[in-house]
Amino acid sequence: MKSKEFFKTLVIGASEKPDRYANKAIKLLIKKGFPVVAIGNKEGTVEGVKIEKGKKSFNDIHTVTLYINPRIQTEYYEYIISLKPKRIIFNPGTENPEFYKIASENGIAKEEACTLVLLNLGEYDK
Repeated sequence: MKSKEFFKTLVIGASEKPDRYANKAIKLLIKKGFPVVAIGNKEGTVEGVKIEKGKKSFNDIHTVTLYINPRIQTEYYEYIISLKPKRIIFNPGTENPEFYKIASENGIAKEEACTLVLLNLGEYDK
């Protein structure tokens, strides 16, 4: 099994609001020992993770987990592909067949799943 450090995750749609699933995902990723970076509409911090505004360039992203709806995702297609992640997790409500196709054409695995469930089941890094 690979080290958790290998599974650096970018949370897109991050929020400081504790009731948001992206916020819960950041907290659980940190608790489970996974490195996390985040972007959102507003800058802020969650569990020491700085929420960046805009399409910041990150290195060594393994997983992008989406918390933005498909209409907004179109603005991020090129950006996400440019990061060369190994997979994109489409959380409930973010399903997007158009983006699945683009990801596949670029050798990126897609997963329709809930990041929180994967983490709680110990399946995130499988």
